[in-house]
Amino acid sequence: MVNVDILFHRVKYGKGKLMPKLTRSLGIKRVNSPANMAKIEPFRALRPCPEKAENISAPPYDVVSTEEARLMADENPLSFLRVSKPEIGMPPDTNPYAPEVYAKGTEMFNRMLSDGHFSVEEAPAFYLYRQVMGDHSQIGLVALADCNQYENGEIKKHELTRPIKEDDRVRHMKALNSQTGLVFLVYRRVQVIEEFITKRAMAEPDLDFTAVDGVRHTVWTVSKENDISFLRDAFAEVESLYIADGHHRSAAAARVSQERNGAGGSGGFITVIFPDHQIQILPYNRVVKDLNGLSADEFIHKLDDVFEENGEGQPEFKNEVALYLGDRWQRLRFRSDYAHGDTIGDTLDVTLLQRHVFAPLFEIDDPRTSSRIGFIGGIRGLSELEKRVDDQDWACAFSLHPTTISDLLAIADGGGLMPPKSTWFEPKLRDGLFCHNL
Repeated sequence: MVNVDILFHRVKYGKGKLMPKLTRSLGIKRVNSPANMAKIEPFRALRPCPEKAENISAPPYDVVSTEEARLMADENPLSFLRVSKPEIGMPPDTNPYAPEVYAKGTEMFNRMLSDGHFSVEEAPAFYLYRQVMGDHSQIGLVALADCNQYENGEIKKHELTRPIKEDDRVRHMKALNSQTGLVFLVYRRVQVIEEFITKRAMAEPDLDFTAVDGVRHTVWTVSKENDISFLRDAFAEVESLYIADGHHRSAAAARVSQERNGAGGSGGFITVIFPDHQIQILPYNRVVKDLNGLSADEFIHKLDDVFEENGEGQPEFKNEVALYLGDRWQRLRFRSDYAHGDTIGDTLDVTLLQRHVFAPLFEIDDPRTSSRIGFIGGIRGLSELEKRVDDQDWACAFSLHPTTISDLLAIADGGGLMPPKSTWFEPKLRDGLFCHNL
């Protein structure tokens, strides 16, 4: 039996003029219309010199605190954190959103350029970016996504953005006249794209290093005209791109594009696009500052209405959580009366926890604004949760089972929104490896 999807792509990209005749003879109708095709473009990336890339590249600006970033940069004068979090180069009491902070970022960025630490590609290209973290490996395509497709919802979102964070990246982008942070996009796996990328990644890489956190980063340039055409056309058959991580960066890019009417390079924003089957999602855990006037025994008693105890240890399945209270982890499972909803989003563990525990018991109605709840990415491990409770006067911690990529895509397809801090993608895309000058 002919695999129509593979045949469609192979014939199109091998001998494109035969495509209409072949599809008519086979009675095949193309599913996608021009209105819902993913549009990607190559670009002239600003990239670090290969011998300096390891020192220049840095964690994304929004996954490290100012204090953590300052310590990292103190040990590394080339760290891109001096550009992405420029407040670290100013007095500790500086408002991170003050105009002089963005001016400092521009100063540091221009200094790195004038010192010859970066160069701009001679011609537009795509790039392959592979990350290896332990046994996990993922490889994506670095490309410009289209700001208009973001605006009209063809690039699908699953989170709301916070104005203060969105405004911050708009100011940063305009001050530098460059996009310096990557947006993490996902698409449903397409075999011919995967075959192309796998074959292309057998070549000698442009860049290959292991960062201080143990994650290996490898980059290849895709610059041949026929390869660029293949990838552009192949992604034109991808019905939807989804934002996995980087909602604020993409929203900021779209705002700058609107202000500039798409002039220069502002019509696109830099992304790394990964197939869904390669994505690794870790849990996004919670700590709570107090028990809202309840004693530990009273709190546990109230939880009995929502959960059934399921032993010690950590969540192994959806609808399980683990509670750390009184130097002990306790695994809990939502009772069947609570673990349901009208949509997939209603059945997410973060949703159930907010609806049945945080709102009624803690009286935390909006976790986005409450100072009584904290969010801890799964990469920091259980030890960070225990530390917050044992040493930093937080009352308790909840460890969750990770959200699945299939749930995320389904929610985005339905136009839904996930609760804040629902997913923690790992490994993180390094800042400073690719910039897009506007």
